[in-house]
Amino acid sequence: MTSGDGTWVDESDWELGADDVAAAVEDAAAVPPVVAVVGRPNVGKSTLVNRILGRREAVVQDVPGVTRDRVSYDALWGGRRFVIQDTGGWEPDARGLQQLVADQAMVAMRTADVIILVVDAVVGATTADEAAARMLRRSGKPVFLAANKVDNERGEADAAALWSLGLGEPHPISAMHGRGVADLLDHVLAALPEISQAAAAGGGLRRVALVGKPNVGKSSLLNRLAGDQRAVVHDVAGTTVDPVDSLIELGGKTWRFIDTAGLRRKVGQASGHEYYASVRTHGAIDAAEVVIVLIDASQPVTEQDQRILSMVTDAGRALVLAFNKWDLVDEERRHLLEREIDMDLSHVHWAPRVNVSAKTGRAVQKLVPALERALASWDNRITTGQLNTFLKEVLAATPPPVRGGRQPRVLFATQAAIRPPTFVLFTTGFLEAGYRRFLERRLREEFGFEGSPLRINVRVREKRAKK
Repeated sequence: MTSGDGTWVDESDWELGADDVAAAVEDAAAVPPVVAVVGRPNVGKSTLVNRILGRREAVVQDVPGVTRDRVSYDALWGGRRFVIQDTGGWEPDARGLQQLVADQAMVAMRTADVIILVVDAVVGATTADEAAARMLRRSGKPVFLAANKVDNERGEADAAALWSLGLGEPHPISAMHGRGVADLLDHVLAALPEISQAAAAGGGLRRVALVGKPNVGKSSLLNRLAGDQRAVVHDVAGTTVDPVDSLIELGGKTWRFIDTAGLRRKVGQASGHEYYASVRTHGAIDAAEVVIVLIDASQPVTEQDQRILSMVTDAGRALVLAFNKWDLVDEERRHLLEREIDMDLSHVHWAPRVNVSAKTGRAVQKLVPALERALASWDNRITTGQLNTFLKEVLAATPPPVRGGRQPRVLFATQAAIRPPTFVLFTTGFLEAGYRRFLERRLREEFGFEGSPLRINVRVREKRAKK
């Protein structure tokens, strides 16, 4: 492809091989496998994650009283790329401990391809360890037992006692000193798929997560959706260790609402309830295809609302915004809310908005078409011909800004993946973040993508050396 406007491929200077494109597309589309590290507090989970990362990224230390979300890191070991999830960071009371460990295990079972359960070999197996092990045994996923704090051969007898957990051979390690970690990871990598199977699992009914901060009306809306449609909400048959999903008939089709029992459960009695709610929210988002984020329209948009929205966009899920308690919104509040949306929610301006009242039933039926539009965008694929024709016109009208005295050109573009739509642009130079946002906005104007995040990856091509 050549163009006199200087914004497209000049074949006399550039060569874009099919192998290069195929490799870039495969890399952008592939979801790396996920390894989750779970266990009680203070057994060495974060230390192990640090050891696996080679200390290239610091893991925040566990501080009593501080709640920290599940954190994911890109890792590389033995030439294999994968994501490692650190699930540490909470200090519950004794009553809440087993439930919180169990909840971590549930999320790991849903979202990870391989699970590492870390146990303190010096302390031995506790009741919380045994509860987590029972759940993980039934998950059907590879589980590796890391017997931590085995600093020398004398400690290996302590590790051997952990056979009682029924997870197979304990792997004696010292996360602090690195002893045995390489052997453990060799076993983990052998069990890892090339791309995440957990991310692709769960076909059939479309999966919806209903999430939001506490007291925003999630359970009321869920019950309204179920009751108004005169559908039976029932627990999906399965083992007791699985999070409970609800099947709800809406708009003439059945939807699977993910982990709604966990989202409805009252956990205010436990000191770790904020972390518990955060883990549940993460797990529901990761297991869903489309997420309804419920926001209290009668109150100012909060930092917690923003954090939940970031979870959804970071996970690449389709998104619908539902502003609840609309029956409490007067004209003045409506004006203030519009300003808050413009200021605080501009980064998700592409998400469908539905103003509802779970209490009165106002407009809840509008959620179904919003969900369907968001999912259609999430599944949407633009042909390479359409995309390049469109970009050629956009770049001719608004070329990329000059950087370092040179104007980068876009050589070729392709959509590498759906769910979410992911685009790869081959360029002669770096494209500024502001210009990438401009291209995203123009893509949305041309092709819609209402309700889906878009990802734009830029691959800079070095100029071919002249012979």
